[in-house]
Amino acid sequence: MRINIARQPLLERILQRQIVSSKSEDVDLNAVLREILLWANRFVPSESGSILLDAPMGERSGRAHQALYFVACFGKGSVALVNTTLPASKGIAGRTYRSGRPYISKEVSQDNCFYPGLDKKTKFCTKSIICAPIKLNGQTIGVIELINRLSDINYTPKDLSLLKIFAEYTSTLIQNALDAKAFEILSKKDNLTSLYNDRYFYSQLTKEAARSIKRGTDLSLIFMDLDRFKEVNDSYGHLAGSRVLTEVGGIIKDTLPNADSRGVRYGGDEYVVILPGLNLDEAAEYAEKLRMTIQDFTFLTKRLHANAKPIMLKGHITSSVGAASLMENVAKSGSVNEIRDNLIKQADTAMYKSKQDGRNLITLAPRIGKRKNG
Repeated sequence: MRINIARQPLLERILQRQIVSSKSEDVDLNAVLREILLWANRFVPSESGSILLDAPMGERSGRAHQALYFVACFGKGSVALVNTTLPASKGIAGRTYRSGRPYISKEVSQDNCFYPGLDKKTKFCTKSIICAPIKLNGQTIGVIELINRLSDINYTPKDLSLLKIFAEYTSTLIQNALDAKAFEILSKKDNLTSLYNDRYFYSQLTKEAARSIKRGTDLSLIFMDLDRFKEVNDSYGHLAGSRVLTEVGGIIKDTLPNADSRGVRYGGDEYVVILPGLNLDEAAEYAEKLRMTIQDFTFLTKRLHANAKPIMLKGHITSSVGAASLMENVAKSGSVNEIRDNLIKQADTAMYKSKQDGRNLITLAPRIGKRKNG
């Protein structure tokens, strides 16, 4: 039996719903959906069947106006259904979704809830349907349906009970897929700032360096260290210091020049920004914008606790920044890892020169043709 599965981008969008917890179990949603329909059909043999899921949370405009996506289908005409939508206001599937209750229709020709539009589209003849809601955290997110019991035996309440079990199983596996996705995201993020962490940094920079070398495009790197940050901890406490680090993370996220850029908390009060496609001059322009934003920003405008007054720290926190680019500061000999490490070294060394020269400065790594003895 062939199971038609929706395209991966659609499945990814459907997974953009509220994440409840995080486990390390990895789940292949394509395989999950395929297995569910295979087993449902083995227990309740049918001519056709589908799993429909609703849209991501951001696309919701009321359950009656929601679209249900055909994400897995089998049977005649199923190729034409997968990746398409059914309005939640239509059909037995829509009724089940809106009500959150299972439904059995032994003779659809006598059922006012039946929507014949899909039969016209697929050239299929629906005679009977059973449909069960798929729920996540108490909320219906889709349905599973089987159509036309084989051997000319009509669907029974026992069949519907079995389908309800498969709907519950679907819910569990979708939650596992969400949990796996949450774990994948969390494993890359810094808990305090929500920027990427150093583990992600090395992996991503290696990929970006390899891509830049292959395409002949540039890749720039910003290293940034906060000036006088220790004085914040000493004067106002570590809670204030943590808040400053978080606020700097927000500044970095708000000033990233494009969607390909990545902000990283490298450790302590040190940050890195990966800038694919930007040359050294463009990286310097971004670095100056970042430096000025931090210099002019008023930190700690919110109370640290109920009885405290906002500290309103402005002009005290500044940054020392170093910038380097693959094309202008790094020799292209050696492995990708060696080239990556050289890029890191150039940006890091430039940052420390900013510190040595008086802080609150930007230093560009020396271009290859201008280095001494180079």
